[in-house]
Amino acid sequence: MDRLRFGTFLAPFHPAGENPTLALQRDLELVEHLDRLGYDEAWIGEHHSAGTEIIASPEIFIAAAAERTRHIKLGTGVTSVAYHNPLWVAERMVLLDHLTRGRAMLGCGPGSLPTDSMMLGLTPTDTRELLEVDLDIIMRLLRGETVTEQTKTHNLVNARLHLRPYTQPCFDIAVAAVASPTGPRMAGRHGVGLLSIGATLTKDGFDALAHHWNVVEERAAHFGQTVSRRDWRLVGLMHIAETREQAYADVQYGIETWFRYFQKTAAFPQMAVEGGDAKEMIDFINEAGIGAIGTVEDARAQVQRLWDQSGGFGAMLLLGHEWANPQATKRSWELIAQHVMPHFQGGEISHAQATLDAKEYAGGKREDYAAAQLQAVATMTERYEKEKAGQS
Repeated sequence: MDRLRFGTFLAPFHPAGENPTLALQRDLELVEHLDRLGYDEAWIGEHHSAGTEIIASPEIFIAAAAERTRHIKLGTGVTSVAYHNPLWVAERMVLLDHLTRGRAMLGCGPGSLPTDSMMLGLTPTDTRELLEVDLDIIMRLLRGETVTEQTKTHNLVNARLHLRPYTQPCFDIAVAAVASPTGPRMAGRHGVGLLSIGATLTKDGFDALAHHWNVVEERAAHFGQTVSRRDWRLVGLMHIAETREQAYADVQYGIETWFRYFQKTAAFPQMAVEGGDAKEMIDFINEAGIGAIGTVEDARAQVQRLWDQSGGFGAMLLLGHEWANPQATKRSWELIAQHVMPHFQGGEISHAQATLDAKEYAGGKREDYAAAQLQAVATMTERYEKEKAGQS
């Protein structure tokens, strides 16, 4: 397989009632940690209500994170396009593209919390219809076009960008998908990437994975666009420890709070999660095929399962959460970087397999080589003794 990229999709999820200043600092520190560990991408969410997903502007967060990191690419995951003037969405992303020297990415979606759109007088139907209209405007602006168009929320008159993107021809763009074909349809139409969020967080979504990319390819062919599976990103759930027992104990810290948020607060039926207590919640994650709470072997098996189900993709994004305390959470990311990523990177022969093959080869030759080494020592010792005798 091609080199599979790894990263995070950071909504983020913080228990309501905690210190938001410290929670945001933990988010920045997590992105720094992932940068040091060699993760490829971090996508940052936009939300404005419900008290749990507390980043209101992913662009501002990205600007702060970019100054603390060196390599990791930073994306809006997602910009709720319907809430904004499409001209300013494009302008802000071009600015970030320059400030980060090409590390910025634009993720587009309708917005997931109805309590966000309600404050703007928009219905969930409105936001989805606006996403299609506004994304078309954003793409035209980024191509250098001048746009005059009246939308439901904004009036653009000879609108144009005064800066070209730093990245040529443009930075990465992706459209969010949950379970319906809406996101894949737009990704194919514009020839951009796909962020499959709910497609790996629910059983129905997991089953829809392969269909999602079929929609992308069908729409791309219809509109004369070129798409690549390397631009398809899947969002999944994991918490990893040295043993399954440790992983199960770790998530007792906060998994119930996360589940209750989706069960009782976030009106997002596509991400309905089951489980009455922590054990049932763990079983739901592991048995529905949507995630892995366990060991590095479990994590590798889950990535392979998603690869097989989807037919191949470009990036595995792990949903940021606080199921475990900060120390155990940090350790989980370290274990994945150390023991999972190398099995899906390196090309035809993965980095992990290359070193395992080298170990097996050396082990198979050890007996013969050990004898040769001993013989070499004996030969040099004998030679020295003769040399010494010849001098006396």
